[in-house]
Parts: sequence; C-alpha cells; structure tokens
Amino acid sequence: HVQLVESGGGGSVQAGGSPRLTCAASGYTYSDYCLGWFRQVPGKEREDVAVIESGGRTIYRDSVKGRFTVSHDDSKNTVHLQMNNLQPEDTAMYYCAACEDYARFVTQQYDSVGQGTQVTVS
Repeated sequence: HVQLVESGGGGSVQAGGSPRLTCAASGYTYSDYCLGWFRQVPGKEREDVAVIESGGRTIYRDSVKGRFTVSHDDSKNTVHLQMNNLQPEDTAMYYCAACEDYARFVTQQYDSVGQGTQVTVS
C-alpha cells in the first residue's frame, strides 16, 4: 500500500516567492508508478500541476511550465515540487499523488494521495 506524507513549503508566500514542496513515499516501487501534484481550490475544478513518470518523463500544466519543476529523489523516495515566481493564481491546496501511470493520474485514479499542503500567495 502506497503511503504519501507531504512536508515543507506551505503557508503564506509573497508573490514571486520560490517554495518547495516535498512528498515522502513508501510502500511502492518507483519503476511501477508515476508521482505527481495536483491542486484544488474550493469551488473550482481540480488542476493537475506536474507529474513525473518512472523513466524521468515530466508533464506540466501550461500555466506552470517554466516556473515549476517536479523531481524524484531515488535515494530518499521523495518527490519534490519546486515552485518559482509564484503568483496569486497559484493559491491552492496542493496534493501529491501516486498512480500506476500518467493516464490514470489525469483521470484521478490515484493509488494514494498525500494529506495536502496549503499554499497562499499574496
């Protein structure tokens, strides 16, 4: 059973800031999974933010391309979301999630979801 625990980077951030979110994963084999981040604002649709597949392919939503970077630390089984030049429209609850593949990620067929990290940009 995959378990995900998020840490770091949340809270209030000034516009232009560069926090990093971390998600520690356990109970899975990275070669068989993709890991990623989605965000949620109450009353709005969930947005897929960034995904990294085994093999290293990364996929980003258009609005964060060039600003956000998703990476996986194999030695620590953690996935990071480096967010640069944050804007108020990036304000949301950010969740890390694990899936068997990207197709399942975008259809919200998660195997596990982290507890969520609130990021508020002002």
